[in-house]
Amino acid sequence: MNRLDTLTIALSKGRIFDETLPLLAAADIYPVDDIRTSRKLILDTNHPEIKLVVIRATDVPTYVEYGAADLGVAGKDVLDEHGAAGLYEPLDLQIARCKLMTAGFKTPHPSQQGRLRVATKFVNLTRRFYAQRGEQVEVIKLYGSMELAPLVGLADRIVDLVDTGNTLRANGLEPLELICHVSSRLIVNQAAMKLKYPRISTLIATLSEAVNARSAAETTC
Repeated sequence: MNRLDTLTIALSKGRIFDETLPLLAAADIYPVDDIRTSRKLILDTNHPEIKLVVIRATDVPTYVEYGAADLGVAGKDVLDEHGAAGLYEPLDLQIARCKLMTAGFKTPHPSQQGRLRVATKFVNLTRRFYAQRGEQVEVIKLYGSMELAPLVGLADRIVDLVDTGNTLRANGLEPLELICHVSSRLIVNQAAMKLKYPRISTLIATLSEAVNARSAAETTC
């Protein structure tokens, strides 16, 4: 099948994938393969010309930017951290909602002195946040287990995504300062938008209707 005849949508496993499926279903797009058991990275759908690629969440903007995927779903945190050059961001899907926050001990540790040390995987967002406050901090990049950093004295604070805050509190930490609200966005490759405009614009409109309908249903509950 010709590349121009296909639509490839980049998604990541986990919460974003699960919450995107009902929106795709509203557009009559269903994966044929079971994501929970399939080891495929390219999933077929009920439309032979529409494929889903399953990749790391942080790689979704890259695949869309370089045209390996026509569209994708990425968190606003990922887009702001890694940049979104060469992308359109036409729709806030209002899924996978959470907050990017600083967190740490409610009362600073007695040994804390000098420049604040902050552990995070969101290095750029963290630097930007503290720079806007006029604070100089030492940013330590970690890829996981953020809550451990203050417990072992690696960092004074962490910057991470917070949903309920239960994991923080279970480790004696507290959410402290809100950096931004996060939700997942539909992103589109600029060249694909031009070359496949009728199909992509129709899909955007259908997804927008699904998002609005869900929001209306939540409001009436």
